[in-house]
Amino acid sequence: MKRYLLLLFIGLMILNPGFSWSQTKLSKKESKQKEALSRSSRYFIEGEKSLVLGDLDKAFFYLQKAEDIYPNQPAVSYKIAEVLVRSNQAEKALPYAEKAALADPQNKYYALMVAEIYTNLKQPLKAAEILERLTAETEENQQYNLDLASIYLNAGEFDKALVVLDRAEEYYGIRDQFTIQKQRIYLRKNNLQAAITEGEKLIEAFPGNPNYVLNLVEILYNNAKVDDALTLVLGEIKKYPNQPELQMAAYTLLKEKGQVARAQTFLFSAFANSDLDPEVKARTYSSTLNEFKSAERELLLDKMQEILLQVNGENAAVLAAIGQRFEKDQNLPLAIEFYKKSLQIDPKNASLLEQVILNSFGEGANLNQLETYTQLAVDEYPGVAEFWFYDGVVKSGLKKDSTALVSLKKSLELNAGKNTQLEQVAFSSLGNSLYNLGEKDSAFVYFDKALALNPNDEQVLNNYAYFLSLEKTNLEKAKSMAEKVVKKYPDNSTYLDTLAWVLFQMGNYSEAFTYMNRAIQAEKEPSGTLLEHYGDILYHLGKTKEAIDWWKKAEGSAEASKLLSQKIKEGKYHE
Repeated sequence: MKRYLLLLFIGLMILNPGFSWSQTKLSKKESKQKEALSRSSRYFIEGEKSLVLGDLDKAFFYLQKAEDIYPNQPAVSYKIAEVLVRSNQAEKALPYAEKAALADPQNKYYALMVAEIYTNLKQPLKAAEILERLTAETEENQQYNLDLASIYLNAGEFDKALVVLDRAEEYYGIRDQFTIQKQRIYLRKNNLQAAITEGEKLIEAFPGNPNYVLNLVEILYNNAKVDDALTLVLGEIKKYPNQPELQMAAYTLLKEKGQVARAQTFLFSAFANSDLDPEVKARTYSSTLNEFKSAERELLLDKMQEILLQVNGENAAVLAAIGQRFEKDQNLPLAIEFYKKSLQIDPKNASLLEQVILNSFGEGANLNQLETYTQLAVDEYPGVAEFWFYDGVVKSGLKKDSTALVSLKKSLELNAGKNTQLEQVAFSSLGNSLYNLGEKDSAFVYFDKALALNPNDEQVLNNYAYFLSLEKTNLEKAKSMAEKVVKKYPDNSTYLDTLAWVLFQMGNYSEAFTYMNRAIQAEKEPSGTLLEHYGDILYHLGKTKEAIDWWKKAEGSAEASKLLSQKIKEGKYHE
């Protein structure tokens, strides 16, 4: 707080160079001047405070008031210009900035404000004039040469840009930012030799820096000077043998020249070096993987993979790249294993997460393990509808119905109708979870929504029909849906069981027996549900002894109903 008061006091002093501690009595005119100065200072201070707080309208109001009282104060004009620039009103700001710069030509900040405004107004050469003057005045302003060079480059004034960059280099010494800019200019002017000379100067100034060598190698390579690039790289490797980046360059150049065996020696040396960025290695491995498949390629990949696992076996990019190879070779389980290892190290990989999730669904899927990755996906990418959808489907399959509802509804919210396939399956899963939670009417609404998008979805048709049969409601609709599915899949025991149970609830026991018998015959080891249902149908056909025998076969099964023991004990059907 004390520091802030001190700054305000300094502001007052700036605005009033004649300020004095003298207690001499002032004339009437001097008193009015002092009062005006005091008001101007207060307005200036309030304007600065508002500017700091980001209230540009209020800042402009107070600073304008200060200028009305003392119109020739450059500090006030400068601040008004700053407010207008920040308000995207460069044209209005220009007169104020020029006024400040004219009143105090020694203040470089005023001049820089004018230059900035000219740049905003798309008048770069006028901005350049100001920067030329500043850099010519004193060595302290040489830092603005880079800005000046950029202006000339954007304006297409390449020769002027070169002069400025030479001037900056003379002051600061050889720097990569100067050299690279000059190289770009020379290349645009089709002066390849000058660009090469600049690169050689940089390498000489900073011996042992592979980046500067690679910069020149790229220029040579792009201009069909492969032999020169190779000579440069091999010469630098001879001087500095432990630079894997240069070994990678040698690999690329030698491969270009058809010297494959020699090229690979440099590749293996680079891969074995822990200093080489693992992501560079992973990209090189993936690039090789995308080449035409051959015995030679496979041998090369084997060797690269062996080194990668030894040196960078804990790197996410490397593990993902190796997983890609197994996926291409149709070895999906091993590919998924590598993808999972990669995600354990770096979970921020959307495409890999989707690969793992999608390829882990299916019959016999370990939903508990899969949930780990769907949960990871929504944590890392909370704005992706598909990840919430996968998480909801998995949770619904795990009977975690309350949390499934949250994920599925979030997926629908984010999807906003864009992906109808996602919507359709989400509606279906919502129906299943809502039914399990006892919200049966809502469940049926969602099943209807799912069928409106895909009337032939057998999973929805089957589940909807079965749930209606359990509720003993709308049985004709349930029968129609179940028959539709059985017609398409006549040997599917689950679908046959659903149709049989709908018919059972309708009291059509003979026809129910026909379909349930087919369901039993279709399974080598019928589930407890099938066995118990078969017994229930037989009981209603008057075959009590046979019914009890089938009920006993279902006894001990995880799928059996809670009433099974009572049915067996009493020899009577219970529901």
